[in-house]
Amino acid sequence: MKNKLWIAAGVVASVALTGYAATFMSPPANSAETSSRPPACAAPTSPVGEPATSQPAPLKPTTITTIEQAYYCVFDNYYGGSVLDDRTLLVPAFAALTQELQRRGLDQSQATTPALTGRKDADWAAFSRAYQKIAAKLPEDTALRQAVAEATLQGMVAALDDNHANWSRLAQQRSLLGLKFSGLRPDGTDPAITAPIFVTAVAQGSGAESAGIKSGDEVIAVNGVPLMLNGKVSDGVVDWLTTASPEHPLQFTLRRPATDKTFTTTVTPVAFPQQAPKVETKLLPGDIAYVAIPGFYPGVADEALNAIAGLRKNTTLRGIILDLRGNGGGSGAELARLLGAFVHGKTTSYWCDVRDQCTANHADDTVPLLKLPLVALTDRNCASACDSFASAVKDLHLGTLVGTRTAGLVSGPTLPYLLDDNSELTLPSLHEIGANREIINTVGVAPDYVAPMTAADLSAGRDPGVAKALTLLR
Repeated sequence: MKNKLWIAAGVVASVALTGYAATFMSPPANSAETSSRPPACAAPTSPVGEPATSQPAPLKPTTITTIEQAYYCVFDNYYGGSVLDDRTLLVPAFAALTQELQRRGLDQSQATTPALTGRKDADWAAFSRAYQKIAAKLPEDTALRQAVAEATLQGMVAALDDNHANWSRLAQQRSLLGLKFSGLRPDGTDPAITAPIFVTAVAQGSGAESAGIKSGDEVIAVNGVPLMLNGKVSDGVVDWLTTASPEHPLQFTLRRPATDKTFTTTVTPVAFPQQAPKVETKLLPGDIAYVAIPGFYPGVADEALNAIAGLRKNTTLRGIILDLRGNGGGSGAELARLLGAFVHGKTTSYWCDVRDQCTANHADDTVPLLKLPLVALTDRNCASACDSFASAVKDLHLGTLVGTRTAGLVSGPTLPYLLDDNSELTLPSLHEIGANREIINTVGVAPDYVAPMTAADLSAGRDPGVAKALTLLR
């Protein structure tokens, strides 16, 4: 399932799974090769992880020109584009097109894959002709034509089988539900998902908060339909959660572990204030600093280090707990700066091209070392730059990992590219391996001590990860 799901507001959600912030422009095109191409996909005006400089433009219809733009954008900007056989994109795109036609009872006898030779420009021309013949026979229904175009483009991008390569129109829209759930991530459903799915966070001022939903509540059903049945998540229910709007209230059936009560409540999605992410710091028993880092947003490393320095003014710290659970990643510069507080002069990871020519990444050696024992808390939503931080901690023996395996959604520099319908195609230009040259992407980083957060823990206000970290640091 490729649903883009993060049912909460905030900068962290918007930068999750987008790799590390960097400014990469499309390479100059050879005019002889691209004279018939549509305009190149546009690099963003703000790097990934930085605040947007303007409001997103209104969405426009997705057309064959949009699909062509995305096709060439992959070859120009994807890290494997230079060695990619175009048929690996066009055949899945055509399959997705015909599947959408079948689903709508509109299959056509002429909807046959055109002959493809592996010549990029010639194959696109053949694909485009076939697509336009099919489109010409579709009913004059704007929504239908949009759905067919979306299915085709999604099929093309999904063929890359890369969790950092995504196309989305949903990125332009803000969810109004105000909930986060276990097992449901920005890239879709966690492949390691287990029942029950439960609420992990409720946004302040949201309709969910008004409806009385609390962290730890287990989701039994939405609008009477089970969210999870026989170990599988309902795509239809996830669509409801993703596209929730004030016009379509959702009825939740929930179980609260703390009281063992099952209840039903209706959530009317409403606009609620965006809460800017911020570091949470407190002093725990035993003079242990607890620092929760929700994402690697600009300035977060100094924010965390200044908070630790503030605690040190009044006490002699004996250790640090960095809570990275739910951290969706963000800026590579912030990652390097935070790692610089724990290690100098070491390779922390590598960024590699498609031919496995790799460049070493290092921590920021200008940051003074904290020289304190470290425990980092991780979970399945610790992704991208968070995956990278966890792998460096483990490979370089900077501290101890407690919690659950990380998301395994890590890439090198990744940027969203604007297409002519004002949608975004996100592509990584390099791929990442760990300091020990191990693959983290799709695998994640295993904790040294397993301490999952359960629905019962959240509902009762317990935190097994922090409890285990305190035991280790004492």
